[in-house]
Amino acid sequence: MGYRIAVVGATGNVGREMLNILSEREFPVDEIKALASSRSAGEPIEFGSDELMVGDLDQFDFTGWDIALFAIGSSATKKYAPLAAQAGCVVIDNSSLYRYEPDIPLIVPEVNPEAITQYSNRNIIANPNCSTAQMVVALKPLHDLATINRVVVSTYQSVSGSGKAAMDELFDQTKALYSQEETVEPKVYPCRIAFNVIPHIDSFMEDGYTREEWKMVIETKKIVDPHIDVTATCVRVPVFVGHSEAVNVEFENPIDVDEAREVLKESPGIMVLDKHEDGGYMTPMDCIGEYATFISRLRQDLTIPHGLNFWCVSDNLRKGAALNAIQIAELLGRRILKKG
Repeated sequence: MGYRIAVVGATGNVGREMLNILSEREFPVDEIKALASSRSAGEPIEFGSDELMVGDLDQFDFTGWDIALFAIGSSATKKYAPLAAQAGCVVIDNSSLYRYEPDIPLIVPEVNPEAITQYSNRNIIANPNCSTAQMVVALKPLHDLATINRVVVSTYQSVSGSGKAAMDELFDQTKALYSQEETVEPKVYPCRIAFNVIPHIDSFMEDGYTREEWKMVIETKKIVDPHIDVTATCVRVPVFVGHSEAVNVEFENPIDVDEAREVLKESPGIMVLDKHEDGGYMTPMDCIGEYATFISRLRQDLTIPHGLNFWCVSDNLRKGAALNAIQIAELLGRRILKKG
C-alpha cells in the first residue's frame, strides 16, 4: 500500500526535480498528481517512464491525499498550504513562509529527524533554505564530535536558486558576450551575472545583511543548535547548478583533521573527496544530479585553538530543495504514516 502524493508547482525547476527523485528513489506511490497554475494546466510532464497531465491547483481538492510537496512561492503557499493541511494532507513546503514559525518543524533528515513528530501541530513541515541544508549536513557530525561555537561561511550560489528566468538570463548574457551581440540587460539580478559575481542574494536588511544571510543564521540555530553563532556572506556566481560554500568552524573542544575526516566519511548524506592534489576536490559541476553533500579541502585553522576549514558542494535543486523534501516524506512515511 502506497501514498497519494501531490506535487504543487510541478512545472518549475524544483517541482520537476521532485517528480524525478520520487521516481528514482521508488517512493511508494499509489497515485500522484502534478499541480500548477491554470496557465500550465493540461500540459504533459514526465514522471519516470510515465507522463502526467498537469492539474489546475486552483481547482484541486486535497481531501484524501496523504502528502503535498510544495514548490511554489511564499505568497501562493500562504493561500494553498493551509487548505491542504486542513484537508488532512501533510504539507512539505519548500518556500521560506513557515521556516521560522516556532510550532512548525524545519527538518534536514540527516540532522534532526526527531523533529518530525511536530508535524501534527499544523500538518505542515518546512524545508530549509538551499544553502543551509547542505551546510548543516556537514556541521551536525562535527558538532557531535567537538561542539561548535561559531561558524563563518561564504557561499557561492548558482543561478538556478533564482529559478528558470535566472538561468535563461545567464545563458543569454553569456551567448551575447561571446557572439559580440547587443548586451542583454539584467532583469532578474541587479547587475550582469555573466562573467561576474554578485555579493547580494535576497533583499537587504537594516543591519546590512541580506535575508539569505539571515536565513542561514536562523535556520542553522533551529536545525542544529541555538547556541551556535553563525555569520554568512552569500554571493551569486555564474554557475547554472550547484552551490558551493567555504566554511570556517570554531569548536569548544580540540578537534583533529584526520578524526573530523573519518567522522564525516561515516555520516549519512556526506561524501568526502579530500586529496591534496590537482583535482582532489569537488566543484559544483561535479555534483550535478548527485544526492550527496560533498566535503573537500579539510584543514586546520591555524589562527584559533580549535578550528577547521572545509569546502562544501551540493546540487541545490536536489539536496538544497527537492531531495530534502522527498527525504522528509520518506521519514514521515517510516515514522508516522507507515503505509509504504
